Amino acid sequence: MNMIETEVLFRPSSADLKFLPEGPYWLGHDSMSWVSIQHGAGATFGAINRLSLTTGINETTVLKGRPGFAFPTNAPNVFVAGVEREVGFMDVLTGKWTPLITGVDSSVVNTIINDGVVFEGNLIFGCKDLEFRTHKAGLYLWRRSDRRLITLRSDQICSNGKAVVPGDAGMLWLYDIDSPSKKITRSLLNLQGATLSDPHTIVDLTAGNVFPDGMILTPDHQSLIVALYDPGDSKFGSARQYRISDGALEAIWTCPGAPRVTCPQLVEQNGKVRLVLTTAVEGMTEEQLQQHPNSGCLFVGDTPFTSLGDQPRFDIP
Repeated sequence: MNMIETEVLFRPSSADLKFLPEGPYWLGHDSMSWVSIQHGAGATFGAINRLSLTTGINETTVLKGRPGFAFPTNAPNVFVAGVEREVGFMDVLTGKWTPLITGVDSSVVNTIINDGVVFEGNLIFGCKDLEFRTHKAGLYLWRRSDRRLITLRSDQICSNGKAVVPGDAGMLWLYDIDSPSKKITRSLLNLQGATLSDPHTIVDLTAGNVFPDGMILTPDHQSLIVALYDPGDSKFGSARQYRISDGALEAIWTCPGAPRVTCPQLVEQNGKVRLVLTTAVEGMTEEQLQQHPNSGCLFVGDTPFTSLGDQPRFDIP
């Protein structure tokens, strides 16, 4: 098993941006995006950020709500983002917001959109209960063929990492995380029938003190890299690579001084495929902030991969 220590890639200059960084994505040309979901414990807004891996310059576009995800699109400077209970297009240069989906999770209260995944032009995304307590948050499919929003589940607490892999006979496998369950599950998705089979556990982390958060596929689609959110006081945070076929642990990336790792993503830096990990200070006391000085930073580490694999891009319909 490989053990790789990452290094700080970017240290945000403000406490707002350190609070809850997530959702990094490769933009090409030596740059990446990421979302600062919430700018402080009481804040009801966040931002889309664009970071240059060459200069270290970070550009921030503040949103009117809290983003759960923001994927690049086929239009320059435009992202498709899930913000509060809407999905829409945000032009980060002009600040223009164009809604695509409204009224998400309208049958319940106190939930907002969280993580998602783009596949074959479609979107799957989930929501989270803001109290992290009740099984009421939805899991949704936006199907491009008919521009329809379909409810796949309505019993999640904090819907996080997702990946979609083609299966047999036109079927799809959805790998999904509802963080409080401490499990990575797999379900069979029928895109045309808009049905989702009962979940089967691939990785069970219930015996540990960490929560699975963001997740991506390895380039060969044989393994999953999952960020682990540790609410305790470990000296380092981590992301782990698990083989899909049997759940075996294959690699660990560590983040010194930052136990609350939130999301992974592969990027290209200096001609190499490297792993970016976001970390958070969410919920930390002043004593914990002193104890974990790199919390809220973005980290980067080496990988054995030679390609970036699946990189989301949403084509505007």
